[in-house]
Amino acid sequence: MTEEERQNLAEMDKWIEETFEENYIRMRMDGGHALTPDVKEMALEQVKAYYRKLRDVAENVTDTEVRLTLPGQQTNDGREYTIEGIVDIVRDNDRTVMYDIKTHEADYVRQNIELYENQLNVYAHIWQNLRQQELDETAIIATAFPNKLLDARRAGNEAAMQRQMDEWEPLIPIPMDQSKVDEVIADFGRIVDSIEGKSFRPPAVEVLVDETARSREKFGTRVCRNCDARFSCGAYRNFVVKTNARTGIDFRRYYADFGSDEEVAERTVVGVVTAIE
Repeated sequence: MTEEERQNLAEMDKWIEETFEENYIRMRMDGGHALTPDVKEMALEQVKAYYRKLRDVAENVTDTEVRLTLPGQQTNDGREYTIEGIVDIVRDNDRTVMYDIKTHEADYVRQNIELYENQLNVYAHIWQNLRQQELDETAIIATAFPNKLLDARRAGNEAAMQRQMDEWEPLIPIPMDQSKVDEVIADFGRIVDSIEGKSFRPPAVEVLVDETARSREKFGTRVCRNCDARFSCGAYRNFVVKTNARTGIDFRRYYADFGSDEEVAERTVVGVVTAIE
C-alpha cells in the first residue's frame, strides 16, 4: 500500500467513525437503547471491515435502498397481498448489478444458496418486468463476521485476524433463473394464507434436533432461538429437553436463553451495521 493509499484509508476511517457516531446517536434517540462499549466497538470495526472488503462496491453504488414492489398478488384463498423488498443497485460500464444485504454469515448463504436465489429472482423479475430495466447480475452481501475471524478477534491474534480477513468473501453471486418465479410467488401466497388463517404449526421436534451437513447447526438453535413464540411452542420445549437429556434442564436458564453473550452481541452488531449501511 502506497503512502497516498494509507492516507486515503485513514481519512475514510475518520469519516466512517464520525458518521457511525452520528447514526448511533440518532438510533439511540429513536429507540432509547444504548450499546455496551465492546458491542459498539465491534459494530464500528465491522463497518470498517465491510468497507475494506467491498470498497469497489461501496464506492460505485448508484441507487441505494431501492424499494421493489409487486402489488396485486392473490393467494389460493383469495387474499390480496404485495411483495416488497429493498436492494442496492450498481451501474458500471453498461452493466447493472443488484445487491441484497443480509446479516447472515457468508458460509451459511453459500450452503443454502437456493433460499436466497428464490428471493433475489423475484426481485429481478420486478426490476426487469415491472420497471423494464436491464439487469446483468444479482448478489448477496453477507455482513456477519465469519466464526473463525471472531475466534481470532477474541484471542487477540492479529496474524490470524488478518489471515481470516484476507480469506473472508462476503460477496456471494446468486444465479439468475426466472423459471421458478411463479412457484416462489405462489409459495409467498401460501405463507400469507397460513399467517392470516392463524395456522402456526411448528416443525416436528425431529426437525429441530436435526443437524444437517449444510447448516452444521441444529434448526432449533439457529432458527427457534430467535423466535419470540418459542416459549409457548411444544416442539421447542421438547427440543430443549431432548438436547439436555444428559445434564438435565434448568427452566430458569431455559426462559432466559437468548444464546451466549457473544451470540447476543453478534446479533446486535449485525443489526446495527445493517441499520447504519
